[in-house]
Amino acid sequence: MPRGRPLTELRLTNGDRETVTRWTRRPTTAQALALRARIVLAAADGRSNEAIAADVGVNTHTVGKWRRRFSEQGPDGLLDEPRPGAPRTIADTDVERVIALTLESAPRDATHWSTRSMAAATGYSQSSISRIWRAFALAPHRSETFKLSTDPTPPTQEEGGRLDRRLPWASRDRG
Repeated sequence: MPRGRPLTELRLTNGDRETVTRWTRRPTTAQALALRARIVLAAADGRSNEAIAADVGVNTHTVGKWRRRFSEQGPDGLLDEPRPGAPRTIADTDVERVIALTLESAPRDATHWSTRSMAAATGYSQSSISRIWRAFALAPHRSETFKLSTDPTPPTQEEGGRLDRRLPWASRDRG
């Protein structure tokens, strides 16, 4: 005689079975969703939570959780729910404005934007500016405005040039 709570019978409509089966077979499905879909398919075949858990490699509580969610919400119950945390405070238009300022202008007193100067200009925090720049791979300090000199003769040490032995044109003798 089985012990514990009786399992709720899981019945799949043809449409639900097709959707859940597609999630298990599609190569671009998230692995967590595919696992949940396999659990539901096995539960719909009448298998026990213990047998499904042993077969799939999860805890029996996990099997019970996804069986219950599917019976309450259908296929939508297997999808990820929104995670906790604060909602975004910077709108897409503001992010776009920061990106446009970064790429199309420079501060009055410098050659490029720093996170501090952009934060002062836009009113956002320095860390917010840094996150925006990282998200869009922006690095204003690495701009393409730096040019090498086209002067064929490098400055000598007497003219204020630096003697560097690694450079091919540097003087080899010190005397």
